[in-house]
Amino acid sequence: MQNVMIQVIDALAKFGLDKLERALIFGVVLAAALAFATGSFEISQVWFAFLFRWLHVLSGVMWIGLLWYFNFVQIPSMPKIPDEQKPAIGKIIAPTALFWFRWAALSTVVTGLILATLNGYIVQALLLGYFNGGPATYIGLGMWLGLIMAYNVWNIIWPNQKKVLGLVEATDDEKKAAARTAMLTSRLNTMFSIPMLYFMVAAGHLA
Repeated sequence: MQNVMIQVIDALAKFGLDKLERALIFGVVLAAALAFATGSFEISQVWFAFLFRWLHVLSGVMWIGLLWYFNFVQIPSMPKIPDEQKPAIGKIIAPTALFWFRWAALSTVVTGLILATLNGYIVQALLLGYFNGGPATYIGLGMWLGLIMAYNVWNIIWPNQKKVLGLVEATDDEKKAAARTAMLTSRLNTMFSIPMLYFMVAAGHLA
């Protein structure tokens, strides 16, 4: 099996699989081909709602994946990295990761709100189903936690990270304070992500 997979990888490499954009294009083409082959593609309101659910999940995977990367990998690893190597993190890796991080957060929110609108539960969800339990309460709790997290990304984490990364002028003391604020807010979002994911999944399985 391993040898077969290596041969497949080598064959795909001839088509430029080493380039991220081509891997993404191939992924979309493969998804479309399998959707047509299995009959799971049909233009309808139900399918469009499903499309936005799929996009919502893709965006959420990117967003929460990067959030957890920062908190499980980058932040704990920084004290272990030699000082002469740290600029590579601050000037190359972090700005790129933060770009995808903040836009994935926005995409998750937008696709989620569109999905809730298409499925007709947006008002009930935002009102938490009057907190009577059930799908509207569950998905509403997940939505509000996600909205708070996205607000934190754009209005607290990113403005402070711009100071830390030198994208806006700041004194050393301001950079130090900004780094702490960004880190603590990221920790808060990590904390929120646990109940947020619980209630997002509960809405479809515990109601």
